[in-house]
Amino acid sequence: MTSTADDPLVSTEWLAARLGDAGLRVVDASFKMPGVLPLPVDDFVAAHIPGAVFFDVDAISDRASPLPHMYPDAAQFARDVGALGISSGDTVVIYDAGGWVAAPRVWWMFLSFGHGDVHVLDGGLKKWRAEGRPVESGAASPKPGHFTAAFDPVRVRSKVQLVDNLSSHREQLVDARAANRFEGSVAEPRAGLRSGHIPGSRNLPYSALFHAETGTMKPLDELRTAFAGTGLDLAKPVVTTCGSGVSAAVLTLALYRLGVRGSALYDGSWSEWGLQDGPPIATGPA
Repeated sequence: MTSTADDPLVSTEWLAARLGDAGLRVVDASFKMPGVLPLPVDDFVAAHIPGAVFFDVDAISDRASPLPHMYPDAAQFARDVGALGISSGDTVVIYDAGGWVAAPRVWWMFLSFGHGDVHVLDGGLKKWRAEGRPVESGAASPKPGHFTAAFDPVRVRSKVQLVDNLSSHREQLVDARAANRFEGSVAEPRAGLRSGHIPGSRNLPYSALFHAETGTMKPLDELRTAFAGTGLDLAKPVVTTCGSGVSAAVLTLALYRLGVRGSALYDGSWSEWGLQDGPPIATGPA
């Protein structure tokens, strides 16, 4: 696995060698679009890495917001994560089903709430199972942990900030959605949203950053080439966005692996910007 010195990715071999260690907490953060069955939690009950707990992206969120899975406040995050048996001193390894959707989002949430000892399993459950490694079934019943959270607003952007950016151009935007959604040539999967993208943003579909066959993220030179192809200047601030603030974090993770620091995620993403009464939109290629 090609990596920088502080690469957040860990391999299946690394995790297998440490599984069951005191202070290691494994988290299944698998996620699916609304209406897709079986539910991720049902998949978890059917088979998960031994000792893992399930992080429900929709539940550990701001329940008062009409937007999907927006960041909760620090008190709720601490309470919900503690209920999963995770304490502030733990090493946390997050995985998903292997499609690179939600594990990076949850990784970024942990970082945003002040927990630095957090990692993403390269290849997720897909690679783990392909290698014949053990899984277990059933619901998790963790002993509650003691987690302290402090939110770092620098890691997240709001609609107000990005509306201001339309004129200031202080930050570059890169959108993780598929090209046809970015260009506005197809309807959005969430009903009622306009089609298109935030003016001035670039497009890099998150699926371009990992190998579909193995579920592993591409090596650093290929990631660097992918970002270069968008015209982004990685020496300048970058904000990632997508449909609802989940797959954008795949780009955030890749940027982090390339040594980029100071990037941020637009939490509301197109679920907010694309509303009928939302800010200006653009269509067509970047």
